Amino acid sequence: MAWPIAEVARMSRVTARTLRHYDEIGLLPPAWIGSNGHRYYEERQLLQLQQILVLRALGVGLTEIARILGDQVDELEALRGHRRRLLAERDRLDALATTVSRTIADLEHSRKDGTPMTINRPENLFEGIQPDDIDASLREFPEHAEAARRATAAMSPAEIEAGQRERTARMIHLAELMAAGHPADAEPVQSTIDEEYQLLRTIRSVATGEFLAIARSCTENEQWSAAYEAIAPGLAAYQRAAMEAYAAARLS
Repeated sequence: MAWPIAEVARMSRVTARTLRHYDEIGLLPPAWIGSNGHRYYEERQLLQLQQILVLRALGVGLTEIARILGDQVDELEALRGHRRRLLAERDRLDALATTVSRTIADLEHSRKDGTPMTINRPENLFEGIQPDDIDASLREFPEHAEAARRATAAMSPAEIEAGQRERTARMIHLAELMAAGHPADAEPVQSTIDEEYQLLRTIRSVATGEFLAIARSCTENEQWSAAYEAIAPGLAAYQRAAMEAYAAARLS
């Protein structure tokens, strides 16, 4: 049995344009092309598309996916390996969600009592956050990734920890603003985005186009989106909208 590209796009929720791109780069050729020029896919191609989408969900780039698919011999064993990675990622995100929930509770308690937040175990802030995640998340912005690595190399462990704590607090604050019903272009939200923009500028100059590309990655980069959604559902889209509003108001 074969399915036309339009039907595969509908079933997989991948655009026909993306499927054609996968064909053009040799990642997912169709089973055959009809006399009308339409691509048709059989069960083997659907199974391969499933693997591609699973690996994309894990943050693997297309070049690496092509290598993985080219090296694998047994499809069943490959799927078992993907499942192990998915379960590991689920456990990591669960740990990350627990970490953020604990920090939210601590911040709420400190604000209610009017006392400074005390962190008895700073390492709790970073449970579920792996150092390699930073490099992986910036793979689409190699120049910024290299600048971030240079900046981090010049920092002490205490400075790195403080920076991580500040980033965690900003993400939580943005989630609080979203929960309170503030529009993405509201002043408190834009003030938080300005803090993030100024932090980016301390690492390297960021043009408006690159800032907007980073904004789009909040929802289009699977790893980034998962991290935001682990904190609060809808936060990825809220962050993107806030950054786009900031660019329109202050960077145009």
